[in-house]
Formats: sequence, C-alpha cells, structure tokens
Amino acid sequence: MTVSEQETHSESLGGPTRRDFLYLATGMAGAVGAVAVAWPFIDQMRPDASTLALASIEVDVSALQPGMSLTVKWRGKPVFIRNRTDKEVEEAKAVPIAELKDPVARNANGEEAAQATDLARSAGQGKENWIVMIGSCTHLGCVPLGQAGEYGGWFCPCHGSVYDTAGRIRKGPAPENLHIPNYAFTSDTVIKIG
Repeated sequence: MTVSEQETHSESLGGPTRRDFLYLATGMAGAVGAVAVAWPFIDQMRPDASTLALASIEVDVSALQPGMSLTVKWRGKPVFIRNRTDKEVEEAKAVPIAELKDPVARNANGEEAAQATDLARSAGQGKENWIVMIGSCTHLGCVPLGQAGEYGGWFCPCHGSVYDTAGRIRKGPAPENLHIPNYAFTSDTVIKIG
C-alpha cells in the first residue's frame, strides 16, 4: 500500500485525517458567518424600550363613579374600564348563555373555556361592577363607542357590531366577545393591567 492510498483510506487506520479537520473547520466558520449575518435581523425584532415600558400600567380608578368609563392606552391598544351600575350588572347577569353569539368568556385572568357569564367577564366576586376590556372590535379592530347600542354597552359604527354591558357580542359581524387582558386590583382604587 502506498502513502497516497493510506491518506485516502483513513477510516481503515482509525484516526481523523487533515482533510477531516479542514471539512470541520470550514463548516464551523460557515456557521459562525451565518449567525453573524442573521443576528442584526433577529435583533431588530425585539421590542424597543418604549414598548417594554408599557408592558404593564397602573390606573387609578378612584374618580370613576358607577356608570362612568375610562379609556386608557396599553401596548398601543385602547382598554375600556367601566364601573357599571347595579342595574347594568343585573341586566348582564340575566342574559342566558344560549342567547350569546360567543359563549366563551375570553378572559385572560380565568379559565380558557369558561362560559361568558357576567361574573366570568367582570373583575370577580365582590367587584362585579368593574369590567376591563381591550377596546378593539373583534371583527376588524375598530374602536367601539361606549354606552351605545341597544344593549347599553358598546357599538362599533364601522360594521354594526353591538356589545352588551359585559362586552359580549350580541349582534353584528364580530365573531367574539371583547377580550379581557390580564389585570388585577392592587388596591381598592388602582388596577394594574399587564
């Protein structure tokens, strides 16, 4: 066997050859180069500092008397906060689930498949009068008008979607109830959203 045959049949000798090392080094250099080229594109997809600063907000609701609403901006979206009257709460509780177009609560604070009862959509036991929802119509993302429509909740004038006082879709093309973000009362008068 000649020297050249030994170099080309390295597997029979049991050890790596110089050619194996060159293949490995070339592959590693290519991988590092690909990462170096791709990193600026990947890095630019991270949220900027202003978005991260809005990851959560605190809202003082002490001035909201029953029947009043407040709209705040969170993550670039409007959020409706309403202190409902006792009458609005009772009317929302009286609606049978079978009458709802979307029977799912859509509340990020509860179970995913919970029914859209008034309590499941509100701030919970003892705070049933409070409702916090993302103010984007679930049809095309328009911002509905508050205290409007035949159910006294929200009305989207763009295509006619009508929501009740619990933010549940009752009529129109919207397929889902207004979504409820993660939020919690940090005190009796402050709500932390996000």
